[in-house]
Amino acid sequence: MAMKRAIGLMSGTSLDGIDVALIESDGERIRVVKSANGFIAPLGPTGYRGYGEDEKALLREATRDAEAIRDRDDRPGRLGEAEAFVTRAHAEAVEAFLAENALRPEDIDVVGFHGQTVIHRPRLGITVQVGDGAALARRLRIRVVSDMRANDVAQGGQGAPLVPVFHRALAEAASFAGPLGILNIGGLANVTLIDSKGAMLAFDTGPGNGPINDWMKERVGADHDADGATAARGTVDGALLENLLGHPLILRTPPKSLDRNWFSHRLAGYLTVEDGAATLTAFSAHAVARSLAFARERPIRWIVGGGGAKNRTLMAMLERLLDAEVMNADAIGWSSDFLEAQAFAYLALRALEGLPLTYPTTTGVSAPVTGGVISGP
Repeated sequence: MAMKRAIGLMSGTSLDGIDVALIESDGERIRVVKSANGFIAPLGPTGYRGYGEDEKALLREATRDAEAIRDRDDRPGRLGEAEAFVTRAHAEAVEAFLAENALRPEDIDVVGFHGQTVIHRPRLGITVQVGDGAALARRLRIRVVSDMRANDVAQGGQGAPLVPVFHRALAEAASFAGPLGILNIGGLANVTLIDSKGAMLAFDTGPGNGPINDWMKERVGADHDADGATAARGTVDGALLENLLGHPLILRTPPKSLDRNWFSHRLAGYLTVEDGAATLTAFSAHAVARSLAFARERPIRWIVGGGGAKNRTLMAMLERLLDAEVMNADAIGWSSDFLEAQAFAYLALRALEGLPLTYPTTTGVSAPVTGGVISGP
């Protein structure tokens, strides 16, 4: 199959903004370049459109309103307004990206549009990512693949995580040998475990940055704990940590995918700002470590992406708990910020070719399935 150009879009549960990334792929192989330090990385530019405070507030309110959803087409409260905003903001992000990189709509074969997750309850058959793929395709005049989780959930899968097949393609392109862990830490954390034979196991491990960010927002008005500096000054409450780690979703055997709202920062409400940040950071790190109970082989190397890769306190905890080499994705030429956006570009190309997006060992679906709704020219 010929290489095509795809733009991937990702707006995660941390609600910070929209990541934009372009890759070239045939849906299996990825066009890569050797980075300055000798590692292999996807070839393509990236961009970002941040959310303003009023826009973040709208998305937070819409996420709360989503608790009333009983059918995936329901849009109670401000969800309709949020869907229109998400579509418009993603269009603006792509238009700015094209202009910055001297690209025209006809230069792009497809856009992978994740949308904004507002509720994810696969056991109830519900996963909703607001954003109108057809409207986005009309405005951009580019084919769009959206709603990539729904078919997997309809077939009995968890609908998440979706990125493992991209992780495996990256690992194969980089010729990584031996068992490998690829960890993405956004609002939630998810892991792809690749054993020495190339077999994948993937699932959400538990909280990522979400509870930490909420804690910092509520207590000091900050969007996040920059560099993990607040947590570094605090002391972990061991008893509270063990209580948090008893959460049934941490203990559940994969396949499993989680909802951003299932892990509350309010559990640590009686602590100082520093001790609360330290305890919630330890909760994220220990939840990842406990995921090794499900691994076929213990990874000898971990590659970490997402916003959590910038949290030095969290990264230090992970290195100690995992007893393995733990590397920021940026250190090997991958992108800790744009890995998921790149993944959704790759998934869109796979959807065009009818290739599987999910597998029994990634979402629990009974057989490999493709997915996505294709809109536009």
